[in-house]
Amino acid sequence: MSSSDLATWAALVGTWVLIIGTLSFAYWQMRQTSRINSARTILDLRDRFDSPTMRAARQHLSSVLLTHGPTTEIENFEAALFFQLMGSLTRDQILERRMVWNAFGPWVTGYYYFLTHPVDLVARWREESHDPQIFREFEWLAKEMMQLDRSIASSASGPDTTREDARDVLESESRLAKTV
Repeated sequence: MSSSDLATWAALVGTWVLIIGTLSFAYWQMRQTSRINSARTILDLRDRFDSPTMRAARQHLSSVLLTHGPTTEIENFEAALFFQLMGSLTRDQILERRMVWNAFGPWVTGYYYFLTHPVDLVARWREESHDPQIFREFEWLAKEMMQLDRSIASSASGPDTTREDARDVLESESRLAKTV
């Protein structure tokens, strides 16, 4: 092999190393940008979650679920619709699951538990409206949050959100209007 062939091979290998390195760096940079955007969106959602309007909606829904149970018609769905939106953004990988879990996990699972226990209101609404998609993303998100709860607790067969956990969250939520 002549020195010009060797130089050609060295240039070819060097070019490929440069291309692969550039693509790897671009992927890493894109991933970091995605994580930063997810974090910013979560912070924006936290602001919305803590807004006076949403606090009032959360207080109302939690009070209804705790005191009136499955027989009372729920009139304000703003809190549940918030979790529906969050579920959609998380399923589409706009938001990272673990960030959502850290910022909203107890609320997602607490509200979902009481919307589905002792009577599954979500299933009832789906049946009454003949729309199987009602709160589908909220349901998906709640199951994802419960799965993360179990994996963080290192107990893959551990219980999902318990009634006591959910009650603690909703009792705290039911007092929001008094603390505003």
